[in-house]
Amino acid sequence: MTLALGMIEVYGVPAAVEAADAMCKAACITFVGYENTDLGRITVLIRGEIGEVNVAVISGLAAIAQVNGGEVLSFHIIPRPHENLEYVLPIHLSANIENFNADIRFPPPLSA
Repeated sequence: MTLALGMIEVYGVPAAVEAADAMCKAACITFVGYENTDLGRITVLIRGEIGEVNVAVISGLAAIAQVNGGEVLSFHIIPRPHENLEYVLPIHLSANIENFNADIRFPPPLSA
């Protein structure tokens, strides 16, 4: 199954970090990374099932409005990106990204 690709382009680092944080908290997606194009334009990239990506992008857009000076430049969702994009763009799932996709496991309590 091909995972959807969600993208939000913002102006500035604080808006990008806020968008990524909101998207990761809102849905079961994988944060792929940031692309810093030029002059403070930053694109946040996420992957996941299409419904989860839709929820995440909507949440990310709402969160940017809370950032002082936060500005959305563009956003887009590709439901089934062509497999060639995996090799051309930095959107593939790697071992490093999969580590963040795993459940957090806490050690057992010291006393029972």
